[in-house]
Amino acid sequence: MMLTIKEKIAYGLGDTASNIIFQTVMMFLLLFYTDVVGLSPAVVGVLFLVVRIFDAITDPLMGALADKTTSKWGQFRPYLLWLALPFALISILAFSTPQLSGSSKIIYAFVTYTLLMLAYTAINIPYCALGGVLSADTKERVSVQSYRFVFGMLGGVIVASCTMPLVEYFGQGDSAKGYQMTMIAMSSLGFILFLLCFLGTKERISPPIESSSFKDSMASLWRNDQWRILCIAAFFLLTGQVLKFSLAVYYVKYFLGREDLITAFMTAGVIASMVGCALAQPLAKRVCKIKAYIWLQTISAVVCALGYFIGSEQIELAFAAFIIWKFFLDMATPLLWAKMADTIDYGHHKTGIRITGLVYSGVIFFIKFGVAIGGALAGWLLAFYGYQADTAQTEATKNGILLSFTLFPAIGSLMVAIIMTRYTLTTEKLDELQLKIRLNSDEQPQHDTLQPCTK
Repeated sequence: MMLTIKEKIAYGLGDTASNIIFQTVMMFLLLFYTDVVGLSPAVVGVLFLVVRIFDAITDPLMGALADKTTSKWGQFRPYLLWLALPFALISILAFSTPQLSGSSKIIYAFVTYTLLMLAYTAINIPYCALGGVLSADTKERVSVQSYRFVFGMLGGVIVASCTMPLVEYFGQGDSAKGYQMTMIAMSSLGFILFLLCFLGTKERISPPIESSSFKDSMASLWRNDQWRILCIAAFFLLTGQVLKFSLAVYYVKYFLGREDLITAFMTAGVIASMVGCALAQPLAKRVCKIKAYIWLQTISAVVCALGYFIGSEQIELAFAAFIIWKFFLDMATPLLWAKMADTIDYGHHKTGIRITGLVYSGVIFFIKFGVAIGGALAGWLLAFYGYQADTAQTEATKNGILLSFTLFPAIGSLMVAIIMTRYTLTTEKLDELQLKIRLNSDEQPQHDTLQPCTK
């Protein structure tokens, strides 16, 4: 079924709302903790690792809960309505700096960041799963995800272009107050956008509520070999991406020595992401989605690695490398999320059980695990290379920031490209599986051997 542009936009606005918080965490939370709250990079690295791993563990539980949800609004949409306000309020608390000292600061950071990640999971897992029940058409799924990530990157543009100016405007020299007031503004906008997403979308695929136990559902999920491939790829992808994005501010401020260009640098990268996401659907219509994804990750890895050879005085080249990296990396993003919906059909065909929420939450578990490792590595590498907040950095520290911003993240994309050579769900294969599912809703589990993409 063809979806209206209005509904695709409404769905995309949900990711705008999510990214207003997610991108703020990726771009500025490390800097907020080290330079505003006053925590050491090593402590922040532990904080990111512990909280994000704990958060990742809750993803399958949330997915299973969503799969068993029934309401007059559907399985997944009601969570946007129920959790929009709590998510906004917790976001404000996470970027607030009460008058605390010593270990109390660390405890407050752990508690509020944990609550923020739990709230993000509770609203984002159902939101992601919603994309898999808007339409059964594989091409429409790519289109929906393209709209989603274009509007998601719009949230990133808002964060990149507005965060630091708003912090300065609201704070008037008081960064702590500036961050808090900025998050009040950002969270209010996110709250409104989540409601618009809820009102503008409709669930059309309504599988029966699964009566199987959580253990049986997990066993069924693990039999989905194509889902497992996506999970491993997602882990390496996010580890490298979060490492690079977390250090982008430090790269501009300390290696390039141009703190005044932080906003322009981050904004340019996110705009490149939007353009890349918008081109994902035309690309998928002309090229095998699997091969396209592999090549996009390979190009991203090469561009990222070449950034190591750009000198601190070559500002234009540094901007160009970051823009090109974000363009190719995020052109691949809608393709990855469309593949998640495809593995739901494959798993349904193979096991006879359709577990939409659990499939999405399972991949997101590995995404969160990658986010945890990438964020922790950023803090630990800063500590390893001797970073000191708001002071002139040594040459060794600057070189460490450069290495961590370029060569290390490139390894992540290269690993993704290698792993995805094992993924085999072509468009033709999916059309065949969906036809079988429609013709025989009571089909027995199948064990097909899939062939690699050759188109």
